[in-house]
Order: sequence, then structure tokens, then C-alpha cells
Amino acid sequence: MYKQVCFFALILLIAACGPNVDAPLPILGERDVAPNGDTIYRSIPNFAFVDQDSQLVNNATFDGKIYAVDFFFIHCPTICPKVKANGLRIYQKFLNDDRFMLLSHSIDTKNDTVAALKRHADKLNIDAKKWRFVTGARDSIFGIADDYFSIAKENPDAPGGFDHSGRIILVDKNRHVRAFCNGTDAEDTDRFIRDIERLLKEQFPANK
Repeated sequence: MYKQVCFFALILLIAACGPNVDAPLPILGERDVAPNGDTIYRSIPNFAFVDQDSQLVNNATFDGKIYAVDFFFIHCPTICPKVKANGLRIYQKFLNDDRFMLLSHSIDTKNDTVAALKRHADKLNIDAKKWRFVTGARDSIFGIADDYFSIAKENPDAPGGFDHSGRIILVDKNRHVRAFCNGTDAEDTDRFIRDIERLLKEQFPANK
């Protein structure tokens, strides 16, 4: 919860300063100051999950790449279809750009088995090397959602039995969170796509 509070405080500060399309995207989240005065930014911790093809997905999967992250479950009756529709727009936009990937965590670890994730990915007609749908230990997935400033938890009173965010999060090649969007909103997803383009230019300046 503390991470969430710090995150939203930073977002409000950035919004108050106004957008600058020529400036690098900010690094979001908590930060520390080293004894020598250097700023140390918090990063996504080590993780290990299994994807729709039974392949290990960990930090090394995204070495040298930037990626977009979301949390979902297959039988979600509310926001997930909208988030996946906008996720597909992002996927299509950057399909041929090897510098960018997508990562979707299922929060229904009981029902969203590897086989179920495979069927789901096949229905979306996505390239598994580009977009990884992962499952794993429930506590690991719920825990890492907080590191991405997202929400994932069981709630028997919520539709489908889970509380979760429709946020799509952008992570740079140094594991820092750099941007996010409301994945249910097409216009905000358009802005997020522009943020991805900005980050690609920043982190891969030699590429055209």
C-alpha cells in the first residue's frame, strides 16, 4: 500500500508540471539516496513464472528489451476483455519490433492452467515469443503486482472473485516502471503507445 501511495503522489506531481514530449519519461515509484548522493531507483524484483507454452519466463526473458505488463484472468466478467482488446492494439503496433514485448499475469492460478492459457493465447492469435501469458504461485503473482503498482487479490464479493486493476504498465530495460495507462480506455492506450515510442527512442538511440 505504501508503494501505491508514493506512486500516485508522484503521478500528481508530474501531471501538475505538465507534459513534455521531448523529455524522457520519468522513473516512477520509490527511490533512495546512496551515501555518495546518487539516486537509486527501485526496480522490478527477480521473478520466475511459466507461460502458455510451458516455458520459463523470468527477468532474463526481457534482457535488453522494454515490456508492457498487465494482470488478468480468463473468465473475468468485467474489465479484462477491454484491457485485452487494447493490449492487442499495442501488440499489433509493435509486432515487428524486437525491442518490445508484452507480459500478462493470470491472477486465477487455480483455473488458468498452462493449457488454459495456451487456448486463450491461441484464440487471440498472438505470437508466444512476443506476448507471454504466465501463471505461477498465487502469492508470487499477487506480490509482484504491487511492484508494478497494480492490484491483484482474491475477493469473493468482487465479480469473478478477484479485485484487480485494468492498468497496463511500461517497464524499461533496467526494470524501472516508466508509464502506465488505463487499459480499458482507448484514448489513454493511444497515449501509452506514444509513451512506448518515446521510451524506445530513449533507450535505443542508435535504432531508427
